[in-house]
Amino acid sequence: MRNKHGEKIDYVLHDAERDDVLVILGHGVTGNKDRPLCIGVAERLAAAGWPTMRLSFAGNGDSDGKFEEATIPKEVDDLHAVLDQVKGSKKIVYIGHSMGGAVGALAAAKDDRISVLVSLAGMVRTKAFCEAEFGDVTPGEGYMWDDEDCPLSQEYVDSMHLIDTTLTAARDIRAPWLILHGDADDVVLPQDSEDLFRTLRGKKKHVVIEGANHVFEGCYDQLAEEIETWLQLHVK
Repeated sequence: MRNKHGEKIDYVLHDAERDDVLVILGHGVTGNKDRPLCIGVAERLAAAGWPTMRLSFAGNGDSDGKFEEATIPKEVDDLHAVLDQVKGSKKIVYIGHSMGGAVGALAAAKDDRISVLVSLAGMVRTKAFCEAEFGDVTPGEGYMWDDEDCPLSQEYVDSMHLIDTTLTAARDIRAPWLILHGDADDVVLPQDSEDLFRTLRGKKKHVVIEGANHVFEGCYDQLAEEIETWLQLHVK
């Protein structure tokens, strides 16, 4: 699969029994499809019968592109490109972790092919996140969390400030939306999910995972159980 820039989007499909639905799993900033959370959730959902694709947005993992250009709007475009290549009339479920949650909100606001949404510690206040985590880093010179593979670009900072929050876009989304967040998350604050839940007008559920950190270590079974229950209710 390739995005509109011709960049290859790397992915793995965990096939399963159902052929009328596809679950797409998107990672967070500095992540990729091979992070333990993505693998753990995808394997469990596929084992329960839900075909699940985990992908690396352009500029991340083994996908083409530059990391410095991996902004939320570009990843929204990546997701639209993936949807364009889904064969048949499958119902699409999108699960987004962290910044991938913001991608899901902005994508679903423009694309009604996304039937169900799930946020895993989904980012809502993008500007506040950028300032809190990278406010002391000079774009073009420094790195995200001191990782030399993840340079902080001015393009990324400008984009996060311009978006500011996904609440405006989320307000008009009617796709059933499951929101999962750990109460020990110190990267994307649990308040983001609380505010998102209060904003949504469609079918929604907010689950706080006690003791879970930002990447839900040790909680994959609980995540998969909550997601599967939500899909059973809303994917017919």
